[in-house]
Amino acid sequence: MRAAYATSFNPDAPLDGLELGERPEPEPMPGWTTVQVKATSLNHHDLWTLRGVGISEDRLPMILGCDAAGIDTATGKEVVVHSVISGDNWTGDETLDPTRSLLSERHQGTFAEYVRVPAANVIDKPAELSFAEAACLPTAWLTAYRMLFVNSSLRPGQSVLVQGASGGVASACISLARVAGLRVWATARTEAKQQAALDFGAHQAFPPGARLPERVDAVMETVGAATWSHSLKSLRPGGQVVISGATSGALPPAELNRIFFLQLQIIGSTMGTRAELADLMQLLRDTGLRPRIDRVLPLSDVGQALTAMQSGQLLGKIVLEP
Repeated sequence: MRAAYATSFNPDAPLDGLELGERPEPEPMPGWTTVQVKATSLNHHDLWTLRGVGISEDRLPMILGCDAAGIDTATGKEVVVHSVISGDNWTGDETLDPTRSLLSERHQGTFAEYVRVPAANVIDKPAELSFAEAACLPTAWLTAYRMLFVNSSLRPGQSVLVQGASGGVASACISLARVAGLRVWATARTEAKQQAALDFGAHQAFPPGARLPERVDAVMETVGAATWSHSLKSLRPGGQVVISGATSGALPPAELNRIFFLQLQIIGSTMGTRAELADLMQLLRDTGLRPRIDRVLPLSDVGQALTAMQSGQLLGKIVLEP
């Protein structure tokens, strides 16, 4: 089958290890099913894989990709793949399983014509969502859903700042927060991306580091070092930073004095559960909200797609169709 996969790691030039070619189709395994991939979307996780983060060299070659929507070959149903693979005996919140992994870490990923996943990890795709739209949900949109509605204490009418508005998780945070009745502000590096944040649903958009009209109840943080200080300064006393990523670096100054003096809360958030993914899809069905898709490309253009994501030249999600 045709697939895009990592053959080596390079922290400085991750795309050097990217290959596009033929890989073996998944073989049947008890308790697992094979999904014919109709659409898959890019995440920064794919670049981290090519840099060698979260994966060991003995697992190469590794097919990239976490997200997929397609056809369950065992049932013929249209499904969405939940990409968090928990241990065989784990029960409860999959994101808390210390042995969990994502597709493309221990198990081959979704940038391929077929992917094998635990049977419990496929969820029926709503007919209202296209395959491309559904493929945007399991990582970026699910992460945003959990940040806003599971791990923060935000309620409708309160205020939230979303840093780095053009990325997949950040743009999802803006759209979900707006539809949930929150007052949404966002930051972005260019005027075009600030306008895009308004299009996603932000009430106001600002340059990075800008002084806000007032302090907010919570900040959704995926950027890391470049925005961390601004996130802390933007919070009201007792406010929350919910962090799910650090694309600009993971070691900013801690500013502990500000955190303890203002009693700020720093909350980590990772992915989401199968149940939360089902709730997210129901929310989209009920509200008519849909993911913003920057572009849809054939799998053969995976290098172009990853280059665009690496350089930040995107607004929303990039989707690949095998």
